[in-house]
Amino acid sequence: MNTAKKGDKVKVHYKGKLTSGEQFDSSEGREPLEFTVGAGQMIAGFDAAIPGMSVGEKKTINIAPAEAYGEKNKEAIIEFPKSNIPADMKLEPGMKLQLRNEAGQPIPVTVTEVKDDVIILDANHELAGKELIFDIELIEIAE
Repeated sequence: MNTAKKGDKVKVHYKGKLTSGEQFDSSEGREPLEFTVGAGQMIAGFDAAIPGMSVGEKKTINIAPAEAYGEKNKEAIIEFPKSNIPADMKLEPGMKLQLRNEAGQPIPVTVTEVKDDVIILDANHELAGKELIFDIELIEIAE
């Protein structure tokens, strides 16, 4: 029986959940996700689960933060002066914003706290520090 191996282009359907049961992503109702096994296109734990799977096989995997989006980095939590924000902009915790680095590249951030003179922004990936659970079904191994 043909099984997936490193270098194969595969298609999978998946459902991603947190340990709380909250779903954060799914391919349901969409085309299956296509990627090359072992090419670094996926988070490490997801990629590592595919070799050895056969078409039609389903599995559930738990991925530790180190094999997903990493631990939360305290240095990615920054204080940003309110004076640098338009006065008419209403900020609330949970709000998503984009900053730009020195090279002009966008950096997505989340407002975590609004203080009198600064806002606290978190540039960590929203899934950093979290254990992830994926239900995976291998749909196709491309030749």
